[in-house]
Parts: sequence; C-alpha cells; structure tokens
Amino acid sequence: MGIIKSSVDLLYTFRFLKLLVTPFEDTDAYKAGIIDAEGQRRKDFDMNKEGNKELWSNYYTSFHRLVYNVKRFMTNIPGGKSRIATYAAALYLIREKYGVSEKDIQKGMLKLGVDPLDLLSEGNHWFVLEDKRLSPGVYKVKSAKILNKTFEEKVNRFDKIRVELDSYPVGSIFGLDIYEATHMSTGQKIYITAEEILK
Repeated sequence: MGIIKSSVDLLYTFRFLKLLVTPFEDTDAYKAGIIDAEGQRRKDFDMNKEGNKELWSNYYTSFHRLVYNVKRFMTNIPGGKSRIATYAAALYLIREKYGVSEKDIQKGMLKLGVDPLDLLSEGNHWFVLEDKRLSPGVYKVKSAKILNKTFEEKVNRFDKIRVELDSYPVGSIFGLDIYEATHMSTGQKIYITAEEILK
C-alpha cells in the first residue's frame, strides 16, 4: 500500500508541475476549446454539445482548474519572495488536497529543474509573533489567491483577509509556514504565508 500511495503522490506532483510549466496553448483543455490562451474558461464552450461533457471531465477537472489558476496568478506576480511564497502556498494546497508528500513534491520539482531551496524564506516576518502566530487583524494580499475549497481564483490582489486571534501555522512546506485566513468578500478560507500579506 505504501509503495502504491507513494507512486500516486509522485504522479500528482509530476502532473501538477508539468501542467504548471506547460504553456496554456499546449494543454488539452486549450485544444478542446475549454480555456483560452490566458487559461481562462471560455464562456462559449457549450456543455450540451455532444462530446463536450467528456472533454470537460477529462481536461478540466478540479485538479486542472487549480493548476491553471495557480499558473494564471503566478504570471501576474512580480518576481522575488512574494512569487515564491505564493508558489509555496499553492504547493501546500496540492499537498493537503491530494495527500502528496513534501518529499515527492521535492522529487518532482528537481526532475523539472526547480530547486526547492528557492522556496526557503528570508522575507517578511513583521506580522509573525514570537510564538509563530500571525498577528490578528485585517490585511491585504499582495497577489491573487485561490480559495481552498473550490480551487477557483476568487481572491484578487489587495483583497482584504482576516487573520484570527489564534492563527498558528496550519503546516509548512520547504521551510515556509502556511497559515489559514478568511477572505472577507467570500467568507471562505485561503492559505497564505507571512510574505504574502501587507497592512
């Protein structure tokens, strides 16, 4: 069972990273007419047309939506630590949703030429208290985020989020602590790092 689970974890990691580095125009979802060249779902894709439901279920699953949304908002983030922090939060979301181990994520990243050491934090810790809690309050996110539950990109750059009183890290990935906050417009949870927020 352990070997099978490890293989499945590695498969998800490779699929995630491979889709992340594949141009939208080269994806099956684009070729099927489901998404456009920017990775947005096309409004004119007719689900009632014969064969389209099968295309949708094969090429635009919740997994695909997550990767496409991560890819879309990462292209809009200026370089540097905020981009790396967002990447880490997205990898944590994949790990939590699909049970992929950090070790398998690391193997997949190395195979695709991405060094996990680049994710190590040297950034902003202004809002982190001595006991690793985030200071409670209302913040803005530096870049677009994905909702944990739906994998849809509903959190826009500079949207407000609420950090609760006892906001300890819910986990970590590659040395970056991951926190959960509430998106104030939707009331839904998102994963964040301390590097991604501002007052």
